Amino acid sequence: MKPYIDVILEKSEKYLHELFTDKQLKTLCSRIEYLKKENDKNVVVNSWIKEYIKFVKECYQSETKSDAKTDKFLHKKDDGVKVIWGNCLSVLKKMKSESIHLMVTSPPYYNAREYSHWKNLNDYLEDMRQIIREAYRVLDNHRVFVWNVGDIFDNDNLVVKSVWGKRRIPLGAYFIKIFEEEGFTFVDDFIWDKGEVQSERQKNGDKPYPFYQYPMNCYEHILIFHKHRLDYTRFPCPVCGCLQVNGNAFTEIGLKSWECKNPDCFQRSAANRGKRFSLKTLITQSRQGEAFAIDLDFIKKYRRDVVKISPVIKINSKGENTLGHTAPFPIDIPELAIKFFSYPNEIVLDPFGGSMTSVIAAHQNNRIGVGIELNKEMFRKSIIKNLNNNLGSKIKISELDDD
Repeated sequence: MKPYIDVILEKSEKYLHELFTDKQLKTLCSRIEYLKKENDKNVVVNSWIKEYIKFVKECYQSETKSDAKTDKFLHKKDDGVKVIWGNCLSVLKKMKSESIHLMVTSPPYYNAREYSHWKNLNDYLEDMRQIIREAYRVLDNHRVFVWNVGDIFDNDNLVVKSVWGKRRIPLGAYFIKIFEEEGFTFVDDFIWDKGEVQSERQKNGDKPYPFYQYPMNCYEHILIFHKHRLDYTRFPCPVCGCLQVNGNAFTEIGLKSWECKNPDCFQRSAANRGKRFSLKTLITQSRQGEAFAIDLDFIKKYRRDVVKISPVIKINSKGENTLGHTAPFPIDIPELAIKFFSYPNEIVLDPFGGSMTSVIAAHQNNRIGVGIELNKEMFRKSIIKNLNNNLGSKIKISELDDD
């Protein structure tokens, strides 16, 4: 009896030659040689699809250069966490295309800290745009970037530089526009309710009159963006494994779907239509077993898009910063991102690592946490301490200096 992988290859031969060079096809065939010894059709189909998707990605990655040292560091398997010291834009440019499964971060806010100052708001937004553009390339296709940012009260330095230039700057709105212009799709905005207002600023209690009363900001945005790079590459039917498929409708902007046209496919609809699918469904529907289930109480917590999360208390009773970082965010935010938008053993990257909260959350949830931090001299001691305090003194911390 002919091995089922040979049946798949015969039915897909025309399309394989259209997609790959002879050299590439030879490499792919050598990788799946082991499937000729497998008799279970479902095992063959599932293994073939995984190998195929992996190979297609490698071919796409080969179109751009990456840094071997950075690649080795990111993909070396170990039980610890990874910290890269350097400018995140420089580091991102050295990474392979579509090699990160999830990104989650809170960027440095415009002129909000002594170590993050820009001449004006436009310069700040342009720097962030460059990083978001490179992040789009590095993030795997049909994956998610979670971006936590708050609107601020400051001078944009675009018109006047005096105190009269201070205003409410809607960073959330600006970033949504930038992300969409760089190819991402805006999906959701969780409002992080930070609790009761502590400041007296803008209260104007001595002027209880119209035009003198303004609210204090007591929330931040947790913005959810999808990456759907339009890809016309044929992908195998998840039922029969063949590339004998036709293009179907788009299920989302940039998300191409397919319909199986193999008459011998194991599954046909009542109307004799083949299986309809996309690369995204190939990824997600194969991981719907108990091992990937999210706790129902956790799902319930984020059922509403306004969620109460207590801010991080970083100053103790002695006035000491216990974290050593001026802008930590709650672990709830990366935990939300990790549980909702990644799978075990995948790579979670925080481009603005800070106190490495995202890295800690990734490790606690059986993911590979990677954080990039610019200020090694300023924050290394506190970051190592924070990682040890949260993950144990024996946690392996791998470090890489970006040259």
